[in-house]
Amino acid sequence: MIHIEPELLKKVNTWLTPTFDKDTQDYIKNLIAEDSQTLTESFYKNLEFGTGGMRGVMGVGTNRINKYTLGKNTQGLSDYMHTVFPGEQLKVAIAFDCRHNSKELAKVVANVFSANNIEVFLFEDLRPTPELSFALKHLNCHCGIVLTASHNPPEYNGYKVYWQDGGQLVPPQDAEIIALINALDYAEIKFEPNEKLITYIGEAIDDAFINASVKNGSFNTAQVAKDNLNIVFTSLHGTSITAVPETLKRAGYKNVNIVEEQRVPNGDFPTVKSPNPEEPEALKMALELAEKTNGDIVIGTDPDCDRLGVAVRNLDNDLVLLNGNQAMVLMTAFLTEQWKKSNKIKGKEFVASTIVSTPMMQNIANAYNVELKVGLTGFKWIAKMIKDFPELNFIGGGEESFGFMVGDFVRDKDAVTATLLICEMAAQAKAEGSSVYKKLIDLYVNHGLFKERLISMTKKGIEGAQEIKQMMVDARANPLQTVNGSKVIKIEDYQLSTAINTITNTTERLDIPKSNVLIYYTEDGSKIALRPSGTEPKIKFYISVNTVLESAVDFQNKETELETKIDAIIKDMQLN
Repeated sequence: MIHIEPELLKKVNTWLTPTFDKDTQDYIKNLIAEDSQTLTESFYKNLEFGTGGMRGVMGVGTNRINKYTLGKNTQGLSDYMHTVFPGEQLKVAIAFDCRHNSKELAKVVANVFSANNIEVFLFEDLRPTPELSFALKHLNCHCGIVLTASHNPPEYNGYKVYWQDGGQLVPPQDAEIIALINALDYAEIKFEPNEKLITYIGEAIDDAFINASVKNGSFNTAQVAKDNLNIVFTSLHGTSITAVPETLKRAGYKNVNIVEEQRVPNGDFPTVKSPNPEEPEALKMALELAEKTNGDIVIGTDPDCDRLGVAVRNLDNDLVLLNGNQAMVLMTAFLTEQWKKSNKIKGKEFVASTIVSTPMMQNIANAYNVELKVGLTGFKWIAKMIKDFPELNFIGGGEESFGFMVGDFVRDKDAVTATLLICEMAAQAKAEGSSVYKKLIDLYVNHGLFKERLISMTKKGIEGAQEIKQMMVDARANPLQTVNGSKVIKIEDYQLSTAINTITNTTERLDIPKSNVLIYYTEDGSKIALRPSGTEPKIKFYISVNTVLESAVDFQNKETELETKIDAIIKDMQLN
């Protein structure tokens, strides 16, 4: 028998009671006998809600995604809903992605809701995450759940909670619900379903969602321009195959080449190392198809279809990947320009971004005389902005991690409508004798040349979590005074809610919810942000530099200068 710490043993013994099924108990007994490390990893903490809901490795234990941890979440959520909506017939919508066990876990969640006298609308098969946000509002539900782990590795799954407005949970509700969940005993979970309260949904909601995507993502593009755009698309084995091709078709795009090897949903994601459109390798097969078919634009979406990677042809006609900041500024400028053409900008409009995204968004907002609202990482904060400022009209917005939201009919990042939006931009640009890449350079001339790079360090397990925690502690204890020879003039600490001006030695309060983020601003205009990921075992460093671009002719030289500067910052901070 291996030695187990008393606190851990208490947790483990709970899972050896009759509340838990025999397979679970047998598995735990085997771990006790043979695998102390896995036992510890599985039970040393409870899975927590992060920026994208709750994500974790599937398996047995409190630190794993399984029927009991998700059942406990759902029971706590059910109790909370009955408290805040007394006397109402409660309704929830549930969707799930292509991951292993997603369908089965979605049914477990549906069963618990129904057992608590809550009406459930459960998608009959996998669907994109943005469709859940849409369906929730479309069906007047109180709450929505998506079973997904986005772009995490195959062994992960997750649980995202949406509220009445179609956006994800935000404070103070999230803390109230988590407190209820934590106070529950596993024996209190009602697993026995009331099947009469479970309705399966599908085609009718798909139809409404796709039509709404076409309505929100189309902008008077001539049919000849659509016919002349050659699109390559990959779903990376995910859910987008159920919505993106049909959306493009209904919008009038006929030349859509799909990467067939990646068309079929598969939780193993067999053709990629990671189904993450942030990773260039994920779009390798799509880029190869684009070379064969002379594609103008390449688009790939992550497994739950809320983020998109985009590649376009550069000045040398080579396909190059846009980073998330570039895609965001392109779509924001194009979308805002369409609002301007339609005389919809009246002085009460806003676009949105996040604290770790490109500062270039402010320059674009200023140019169009619209407000820029900046929030923490995660589209739940953008959804909250829409809810908190009903007097303002939301145009669109995004973040550096390849997400974008078009209008407010979906209250989360939406790769379905964003795919159509970027295709509209590409088709119009090509018809004008320009291109997406040239449009990007035009933006740099008009609003400043900004370059960003993300450095991610993966630190897995208990030791990794501790290492990440210590890195942030050290950064606060010994703040940088210079970065690459440039003096740090401001330090924003979102955990302490302070912004320190190091020139005047004055401190301002940050009016934004607390988060474990530290941002340095330097004299030469550089910006470096440090942030532990809320969904993966990573610490992230976001680097942004900028300069003036007088003319498109100077673009390549100036871009090289900025790339060299980023390399120097990485070396100076010892991030390589």
